[in-house]
Amino acid sequence: MPTYIALLRAVNVGGTGKLPMAELRAMCEALGFTAVRTYIASGNVVFQSRLAAASVKTRLERSLEEYAGKPVGVLLRSADEMAAVLSANPFASAPPERTLALFLNTAPNADALTTVSGQGLEAIALGAREIYVYYKDGIGRSKLKIPAAKDGTARNMNTVATLVEWAAQGATQGAA
Repeated sequence: MPTYIALLRAVNVGGTGKLPMAELRAMCEALGFTAVRTYIASGNVVFQSRLAAASVKTRLERSLEEYAGKPVGVLLRSADEMAAVLSANPFASAPPERTLALFLNTAPNADALTTVSGQGLEAIALGAREIYVYYKDGIGRSKLKIPAAKDGTARNMNTVATLVEWAAQGATQGAA
């Protein structure tokens, strides 16, 4: 059974979109997803479903909208896709807490970095459906704006690595 990772946009960040992770788990289980696990309170959930990715995304977004009363973006990756995000990290030698993958629904345009503003010492690279950023001086001081990522959601490489590990465990359990 396929293992998926759903990354929710703007959940429990900056006082917006409050969603207890117990509610998110219950919501996913009510949708028929199995082996549901959430990671930290920023909207990361790993689960299994026999449904195709597009159906999983649509059902989860509908359920979240009913709960929140407004659309909640979901960026979905399979276990293999998330592992590829981690292995393709062009800044793998940089501190993982300062390196982020900005997850997108589609591939970034080849010219996506031409509209970037406020870049200081940050290093930026395009991925398959991600934009990678290494914040040399930390994210808190950065003035970086990436218009191509406005509908995406970011996770640092520590989080990505944990989600990859959990998804691999889920895939192993699902194969049994």
